[in-house]
Amino acid sequence: MAGDGRTRSHHDVIVGVRMRHYQLFLPPLLLLLFLHTLLTPRLSLASAHVCDRRIVSSENLPKEGDVEAPELLNPEKHGLQCTYTFVAAPGERVQLYFRKFYLRGTPPDGSTMGVTPACNHEYLDVYTEIKNPNRVDLVNSPFGGRYCGHIPPRLRISLYNSIIISFFTDFTNTSSDLFLASYKFFNGSKYVVGDPSPDTLCGYVIHSGIQKQGQFMTPTYPGVYPKNITCFYKFNGKKGQRVRLEFRDFDLFYGGSHCPFDQIKMFDGPDHISPLIGTYCGQQRNLVIFSSGSTLLLTFSTLQRIADTQNRGFMGIFNFSESYVKLDFIKTKEAEHIRGTECDQRILSQAESNGTVYSPNYPFPYHPNIVCRYFIYGLQDAQNLERVRLQFFDVFEIPAKPKIDKNCSDGYLRIYLKGQEQENAYDKPDYELCGKTLPQTIVSYGPRLVMVFSSGNVHGGRFKASYKFETEYKIPGTPSPAGKCAFTYNSSSQKYGSFNSPRHPSNYPSNTTCEYTFRPNPDEQVQVAFEQFAVRSDNSNVTYRNHCQEDWVEIYNIYKPQGSDSERERLNGRYCKTLAPGPIESEPEAIGLRVVLRTNDVNVSSGFKANYEFKKKEVVEDCGGNITNQEYGIIHSPHWPDKYAGPDREAGAFSCNWFIHVRPYHKVLLWLQSFSVEGHPIERGCPAAIVRVWPDLDNIPIELCGENLSDDETLIISKSSVMRISFLTANRAVGSKGFEGIWTEIQDNFLPSGPKCEQFLCSTNNFCISKNLRCNNVPNCGAGDSSDEDNCVKATEVNVLMLVGVGLGISSVLLIVVCIWCHRKRVRRREDGALPHHVHVCERGARFASVDSGDRSLSPVLGTRQAHHLSRTSLRTETVV
Repeated sequence: MAGDGRTRSHHDVIVGVRMRHYQLFLPPLLLLLFLHTLLTPRLSLASAHVCDRRIVSSENLPKEGDVEAPELLNPEKHGLQCTYTFVAAPGERVQLYFRKFYLRGTPPDGSTMGVTPACNHEYLDVYTEIKNPNRVDLVNSPFGGRYCGHIPPRLRISLYNSIIISFFTDFTNTSSDLFLASYKFFNGSKYVVGDPSPDTLCGYVIHSGIQKQGQFMTPTYPGVYPKNITCFYKFNGKKGQRVRLEFRDFDLFYGGSHCPFDQIKMFDGPDHISPLIGTYCGQQRNLVIFSSGSTLLLTFSTLQRIADTQNRGFMGIFNFSESYVKLDFIKTKEAEHIRGTECDQRILSQAESNGTVYSPNYPFPYHPNIVCRYFIYGLQDAQNLERVRLQFFDVFEIPAKPKIDKNCSDGYLRIYLKGQEQENAYDKPDYELCGKTLPQTIVSYGPRLVMVFSSGNVHGGRFKASYKFETEYKIPGTPSPAGKCAFTYNSSSQKYGSFNSPRHPSNYPSNTTCEYTFRPNPDEQVQVAFEQFAVRSDNSNVTYRNHCQEDWVEIYNIYKPQGSDSERERLNGRYCKTLAPGPIESEPEAIGLRVVLRTNDVNVSSGFKANYEFKKKEVVEDCGGNITNQEYGIIHSPHWPDKYAGPDREAGAFSCNWFIHVRPYHKVLLWLQSFSVEGHPIERGCPAAIVRVWPDLDNIPIELCGENLSDDETLIISKSSVMRISFLTANRAVGSKGFEGIWTEIQDNFLPSGPKCEQFLCSTNNFCISKNLRCNNVPNCGAGDSSDEDNCVKATEVNVLMLVGVGLGISSVLLIVVCIWCHRKRVRRREDGALPHHVHVCERGARFASVDSGDRSLSPVLGTRQAHHLSRTSLRTETVV
């Protein structure tokens, strides 16, 4: 216990000494700390509330100034917040503009459009919609955005009379270089337009009797406009007046072409149920709106959202006037005034309709300084395509000042044919008209024709024009004057060219008939070749020679009988699917060729493209010809058995024509024993080359291409005693093996005397052919029947027998001559006594004439045995004599 007491006493002594020590040094320390606080500009954490500032507008103080970031010490890195409050006087607004801004931090998206909880360590919050600065609840106040980084917030203007910015940091120190902002208090009366509507934030009614012209804008323009607000501006004019709004600045958040977020809507009347002029957002340039009558309603609405858009809004001027163009010159039955414009009108086709357009104030002179646009649009859809024909009449007068160049110097009427209005390329017109000369007829290139009339500064005249919508087929050639799908191609105008189905390569329209007529000169023929072909057919089993039932292309030769004024046509073939017609040329006796496209009312396809060329009528000796007075023959493609070639560069594609005539009561049998011609009759048709066979000259031909022919295509019989065969290639041909065929005259079974065959009857095919064709080394009975060549002596055997017979005959004649000569000579010598009776005087001569085994001159013909026999016979004859 005693020890404990000593211990406590010692402790108390030490504490007392220390207390006296602190009491001795504490006053100087407090004094130094106080002096440090007075002398340093920095603030400690204990005095953070001192950085808040409140700037109030007063008549005795400047209306503008600068504020900068506070200088703070924060060694413990506690969160520190400084609030700047700007309060304007009644009727005033506050403007805040950041001249310098660099807060330490990076927004999530790398920009200054900060959104909570971005910028974690240092940021600036903005509040511009403070209704009562004396009772501030920032948590529940509309939030204007959080910012950090180096890009400052955009210009801000208070919605009421106050703006608050809140600066937060948890860094150890800050400096005034972090931001610098300029504030300004100014009169807010410019935001009040007309009579404010009760119980609205920004609703105004403007009466022309009180204010005929003025300015209107978003509630915080040119600062960032608030979110989640709705404003309206209702313009009420007097009878006979129209309202004009011109936007000098327009910058709203763009959320898409339909403006689903922030937007302006304008109604051509006093309320929301009036016709809508338009909905606008994004950035607009040169936006000018006119009312049709004396009233117009504009509404401005923004959505509530967290993201800070930082768009300015809009500013414009309004004007009420009786001098704007009266709209009675627009004929409502034909045209429609474009709402929102002063005098623009829209004319839409009613399927080949027509009408009339007039100058403003017609029939009276137009007023100066007006611009009216005429949008004349024909049909353009999957089934229709039109163009516009414009013709001026009555009077045309647009005064023009004298000028050296040809352009109209003041008033003008500009015409656009290529859709330049879609790109606002109004400085590139196709025609610019003025003066008093009646313009020529103008036809648009497509479905659009636009006229822009500017009256200029001169009180002018007037004009009047008729318009007509006619179907645009986009087909080269001379169109029918009636506007039908009928086109003519004359050799006298152009020797070659192309034509196509309507709107090719786009789909052709349904319920359409198009005719393409080709007129060669009397000494010419026209050749047509298809490059692309796709004509609708629902029948998947259609082949190259079957009839098409839905859409099709037909080709006709045109004839004009002698002594007749009317023309007649003969069908060459009907085609559909992707089976392109083969190249075709008009008949020598025809006066032209006609291609016809017919479509029904169900579905369509891309159609076709083809080329044509007018050529001189030429007879090619080695290719085709007229064949008469023959019982059979062989025809083949050029250069057979080599490949026929592609088109010659100079002569181009070629054609061959055979006309085979046989005797009456006979027919022509054609057997195509070898065939290989470009094309595929099942997949693509015969666009490059084709063989046509006319069994009946008055009917359509059989058309052949490809590799494999069917039985009825391999063996073809004419209907009469005449058959025509042609072979044509197009410029796209590359060449192939070609073909070879055997034609034979066969007896017609249906004879007046009966069906009996008096010549040779083929055993398998039962064709009656001439007996002269028997054993001629040509299979005239056709495919699968060789009876006319069976049991025939071969040519080699016949030749050997003939040589043997000739040799024997010659040898016999020589032997007889030699014997007669020897006999006579012997008789003469015996009579003269020159030779004894027993001497064989002619022995040497007989031996010379005989042929023994050593004589080789006749052995190749007669053989050894025959020669030896002749020698022995000769000797015996000589001995007997």
